[in-house]
Amino acid sequence: MEYTPYSLMTDVGWICVLLLVGKALRAWVPPVQRLMIPSSMTAGLLGIALGPYGFGWIPFSDQLGTYSEILIAVVFAAIPYSESFGGRLARSARAMWSYSVGMYVLQWGLAMLFAFTVLAMFWQLPSGFGLMLPAGWAGGFGTAAAVGDVLAQSGWKEATSLGFTSATMGVMVCIIGGLAIAKWGANSGHAQTVGRFQTLPDELRRGLIARPASRDSIGRATSSPSSLEPLALHLAILAVTVAAGFAISEGVAVLFPAVAVPAFAAAFVVGVVGRVAMRYTGAAHYLDSTTMTSLSGASTDLLVAFGIASIVPAVVAAYALPLMVLLVFGTLYCVLMFRFLTPMVFSQGWLERGLFTWGWSTASIATGIALLRIVDPKGRSKTVEEFGLAYVGFAPIEIAMAVVAPILVTQGFGWAFIVACLATGIGVLAATFVLGWHGSADRAPEKATVR
Repeated sequence: MEYTPYSLMTDVGWICVLLLVGKALRAWVPPVQRLMIPSSMTAGLLGIALGPYGFGWIPFSDQLGTYSEILIAVVFAAIPYSESFGGRLARSARAMWSYSVGMYVLQWGLAMLFAFTVLAMFWQLPSGFGLMLPAGWAGGFGTAAAVGDVLAQSGWKEATSLGFTSATMGVMVCIIGGLAIAKWGANSGHAQTVGRFQTLPDELRRGLIARPASRDSIGRATSSPSSLEPLALHLAILAVTVAAGFAISEGVAVLFPAVAVPAFAAAFVVGVVGRVAMRYTGAAHYLDSTTMTSLSGASTDLLVAFGIASIVPAVVAAYALPLMVLLVFGTLYCVLMFRFLTPMVFSQGWLERGLFTWGWSTASIATGIALLRIVDPKGRSKTVEEFGLAYVGFAPIEIAMAVVAPILVTQGFGWAFIVACLATGIGVLAATFVLGWHGSADRAPEKATVR
């Protein structure tokens, strides 16, 4: 069937229906609430089951997988407009920064090393197969889409489906393992702010914010609607940035056929240039970062839903066994880092920080915060604040890894990438102890009374 604008509207319409179904399930079905399954993930799984690769009840077009390439460019284009990379890290965040960087970089390096050595003894796999673990877990759905896009352009078309599969499995490992860790930590006395295991607040379980006072703003108006609707202004800035990124990517491909610049990477660079230009012209005063963050978040939800729905089961089945072994290795790595390294770096309050890191290193920052709320419902450990400060120095590394890693691996520099990751990760963690940063987060918060 010919692809038309109506095909686009049909695809978007159906995926939005599934998002609403996922939201309803989260709000009313207890098992979904206990597992904290995101609505976008539920929508994607329903898309697989009901779409062309399942029962065939939903008439998705054959371009479903293309939307991920566009949406990841939107997400990366919004980053410079919604994040601030300036400032200095506070003393209390140094341990969090080094721990986060070490955890993140080592996951990439060790996953590739495991694929190049252990998995290579039993299966003949593409050179970038080891990237499926960190791209989907520490990176999340966005990085899985970005890495999969680069690997697909290099000839490995199945990479995107496997990346989204890895990210989906990461969410399940995150939630099931995180709930077990939270219960063990609270009941064993390691939690600093609660005396025993408690359930999540209703707002986190159901995903609905019932109290008006708890509802955060999704943005502020910086433009008069009589001139241009504020949301339209921010959408225009984002759309121009994305379009310029795709134009640069295609232009480089025409001028230098041997060089491939991912569209999302080009869009990010354009966004940085645009943010700097707006700052020097004074236009940045009329850019609301919260609105950009909301647009980026909405794009991420669509990205997750479309990405999972576009997974080809036959592709996953072909790589099922090595992928399962790789993910088991990833689980073991995260467990060992949590149990042994976290107490060494943080001392008191290590459970809260370790549980939060477990969350983002297997799924996402949002899921990590949700898990943290179980053992630290009042935020007394200041874990999120410390990570917020640490993220100033961590974000550039995270973004650079998503861009550089697949390019280096596809160009034959896999072993050099492994060595660089291991050296960086070990070096950063060693510096934590040499410089005396470990234990800088020590504090003994007052324990809350559990009702």
